Amino acid sequence: MKTILITGAAGFIGHALAKRLLEQGRRVVGLDNLNDYYDPQLKRDRLAELTVNPLFSHVNFDMADRARMAELFTEYSFDGVVNLAAQAGVRYSLINPHSYVDTNLVGFVNILEGCRHGGVKHLVYASSSSVYGANTKMPFSVHDNVDHPVSLYAASKKANELMAHTYSHLFNIPTTGLRFFTVYGPWGRPDMALFLFTRAMIAGEPINIFNHGNMERDFTYIDDIVEGVVRVIDHVPEPNPNWQGDSPDPGTSYCPWRVFNIGNNNKEKLMRYVEVLENCLGIEAKKNFLPMQDGDVPATYANVDDLIREVGFKPQTTIEEGVQRFVDWYRAYYRI
Repeated sequence: MKTILITGAAGFIGHALAKRLLEQGRRVVGLDNLNDYYDPQLKRDRLAELTVNPLFSHVNFDMADRARMAELFTEYSFDGVVNLAAQAGVRYSLINPHSYVDTNLVGFVNILEGCRHGGVKHLVYASSSSVYGANTKMPFSVHDNVDHPVSLYAASKKANELMAHTYSHLFNIPTTGLRFFTVYGPWGRPDMALFLFTRAMIAGEPINIFNHGNMERDFTYIDDIVEGVVRVIDHVPEPNPNWQGDSPDPGTSYCPWRVFNIGNNNKEKLMRYVEVLENCLGIEAKKNFLPMQDGDVPATYANVDDLIREVGFKPQTTIEEGVQRFVDWYRAYYRI
């Protein structure tokens, strides 16, 4: 895969992935409309790190623009596509549901059509651990049924998996969905817990702890996410010859379609996460304990057996290592 389109290239994961691929000498076209869901300056600063490389090109428009998307796939000959652009956030989906439809559904079908007509060899796309919804059997496995989402964001990600399967079935396009588990690290998103906690604690403000602290997450460091994505890009899925319609496996198919979890395979208590952050900052957090928010789940925990077997990789950065790296980046970026 020599020439790769990354959508959401100025985003948290997109920026980190683009840097890695450019280091490998691949040509990267980054699509990002630099919207204001969070501070566009952070996105511009991420993009500035990429544009110094002559192998990187940035295109700026909305994925929902069907005509412009079609032109993009005509203008370039992409070997692979990694779709990381999405309207993110579980809680925001309760406030602005239409933005999830525009980007996560309309934008994604435009990507699929581009892959169909552009002869793309492999589409890799971000799904989410949120697709497990009301499931409680731990750890979450890609071979479990995921038909009970608890937020529109989760439903849109499950819809992406179904849409991709349709195109794999109809047009033989190899597609791989990646269910990311609570990604964190340098250059992270300001709407996520680690960023929010760090900003508030440095300012001497209280942090909001939902479900009264009874939360567990499979926190996954950004470099581990990127390593998993890079390995998957060149691992083009093939049909599962053992797939049977009378006992369908939700994680594979008779067509070239796969889904993988990328998580640390280790659930941590939220209060332990906060404790590690307190140690890294040297600040004790003022805690505001709140009930569970609508659309949220009490725990996530990834089974990564398929990822290990297929691409030989298991994330393993500890939260002690990862949180310290984030804090070091945060202090440097904001000159604190």
